[in-house]
Amino acid sequence: MTTAPRFAPGSTTVRRDVHHGRVWSAQPYRTLTDDGATLELAYWPGITSLSPATWAAAMRTGDDSLRKSGLDDLAASHWQLEPWTWQGTTLLSRFEAGEYFSIHAFRDATTGEPRNWYINFELPYSRTPIGLDTFDLLIDLVVEPDLSSHRWKDLDEYAQARRLGLIDDRLHTIVETARERALALVQERALPFHEIWPTWTPDPTWPSPQLPADAGETDPGGTK
Repeated sequence: MTTAPRFAPGSTTVRRDVHHGRVWSAQPYRTLTDDGATLELAYWPGITSLSPATWAAAMRTGDDSLRKSGLDDLAASHWQLEPWTWQGTTLLSRFEAGEYFSIHAFRDATTGEPRNWYINFELPYSRTPIGLDTFDLLIDLVVEPDLSSHRWKDLDEYAQARRLGLIDDRLHTIVETARERALALVQERALPFHEIWPTWTPDPTWPSPQLPADAGETDPGGTK
């Protein structure tokens, strides 16, 4: 039996969305901590990822219809990936084994001002030789830095995913439970919301994490 890898501080952890054996996205993070269950990772402007071409086009043009058309491609298992370079914000991200969401603290990369907490609902991660594989469940919770208010994001995308069969009834029930749990963490100011805002910022001397050449393949690192 192969032992799941841990990632050393300073190394690259690649978070990927994988659907029906195909890579939907891949982002290289810098590893801050990894205790075998919980990972804290960092992401900042200038890091290049792989993204669905429709999503990248929507980000370039502001045409939201392109982003939504990507879900049709996803349901049909027909899409293309292209490079996308992150802009504007730094992220401190937390991934916990077995959890149906990850938690991210966004900060303006220019001013250093807190933007928001962001809870991304996704399948529990599995480890690969290069990082973590999961899949975005297309709904998010955005929370003010001081936890004073929150809003649900991408409810329209989630409804479209339900219609397309990407989120079936069983998974929908799991998502509803995860939404309640995530909201309770915020309201109770539980870890990692026990502090008003993380003090972390990226060291300017750090090199940008890079995707390995096989990040878009279903068997990264040659595990066959």
